Amino acid sequence: MKIEVQFFAAARDAAGQSPVSVSLSENASVGELRERLVQEFPNLNSMAKVLLVAVNNEYADNDRCLQESDSVACFPPVSGG
Repeated sequence: MKIEVQFFAAARDAAGQSPVSVSLSENASVGELRERLVQEFPNLNSMAKVLLVAVNNEYADNDRCLQESDSVACFPPVSGG
């Protein structure tokens, strides 16, 4: 299946483009997506463990299964007041 991923902030800078289309097996997890993103965009490696992933506007854990129709966004942790 193909998943379109939107990058934001430093993640977009590291990937060098946004959005991107990523090929994954059916019922792949967010963790598998994270691994594939680092393979395809090695500059993301430095933030891979802290990269936040949102699926359909909700934060998602690595075990969340993805569907081709999902809206996926990746961004680094945000802080501020």
